[in-house]
Amino acid sequence: MAADIDFYFDFSSPYGYFASTRIDELAQRYGRRVNWHPVLLGVVFKTSGAQPLTMVPLKGEYSIRDFVRTARFHGIPFNMPPKFPIASVAAARAMLWLQKAVGAQAAVGFAKAVYRAFFVDGIDVGEANSMLRIAAQQGIDTGALAAGIEQPEIKEQLKTEVEQAMLRGVFGSPYIIVDGEPFWGFDRFDQLEALLKNGSI
Repeated sequence: MAADIDFYFDFSSPYGYFASTRIDELAQRYGRRVNWHPVLLGVVFKTSGAQPLTMVPLKGEYSIRDFVRTARFHGIPFNMPPKFPIASVAAARAMLWLQKAVGAQAAVGFAKAVYRAFFVDGIDVGEANSMLRIAAQQGIDTGALAAGIEQPEIKEQLKTEVEQAMLRGVFGSPYIIVDGEPFWGFDRFDQLEALLKNGSI
């Protein structure tokens, strides 16, 4: 059986959002499953020395233009959030808890809803209350979720997930690993598909 695709993303990443709208469909086309891994770019950047694109001198203005253009080119709904970037800890913990307590399908549905809320509706999903309202709209028990994201084991799991991601070389979002081959960025999806289709590039 073909190996799963590991999809690493941060909820504050525009390119991660774009990838989230395509990754499952692409995987299904080639008989693969996707493992969704939320990470925290803030932690990763402390190791890599990077920073959010919009905060990089000269590159910041271009990056916003590219977000908008990329979304338009691919037909993906997108509005630059009024607050950007945001902390994605609560949403990442929520997804990990949902994966354990409810299942992968519900967790992925939640992740896509959070992404849409942030990058289409401009909702600050970094705020726990906003994140819980999104969960409620997905039919998730918000009381259980609110308690779940405060569980020490979930907090520890997120730390471990980020550490393990970096050990695998993850330094950005989206970052995909399949068949031992890493791909960074939504603009690498053509190469990713070539590998899935042909077994090599």
